[in-house]
Amino acid sequence: MKLKSGQPYRLVGYKLGEFYIPKRMMGGISRYINQGVLPGEFLQAVICNDLREACGKADDENIANLPAYVAYFYNEVPANCWGSRKTMQEWVQRQSRQKEEGGS
Repeated sequence: MKLKSGQPYRLVGYKLGEFYIPKRMMGGISRYINQGVLPGEFLQAVICNDLREACGKADDENIANLPAYVAYFYNEVPANCWGSRKTMQEWVQRQSRQKEEGGS
């Protein structure tokens, strides 16, 4: 995805009060948003807004910081890239089409 300026969507660390998204997780989020690359099962569950699945797939650090993920996706990323499995699949397909057409 590109912003109006033509630059890729840039992701930086995120903190919500005492909760945070570990830096090691930002690469997967970035690849998903910018390139449509599906991340691991935990992030897919977050993207699909599936709390039960996210809790089941999270490691100790991520489960303790789950509120930061929800706030980040709600407040910081394009609304049409998360919220349900269908939305996630459509985002991946859209990003794939953009790559095929020569955009990013």
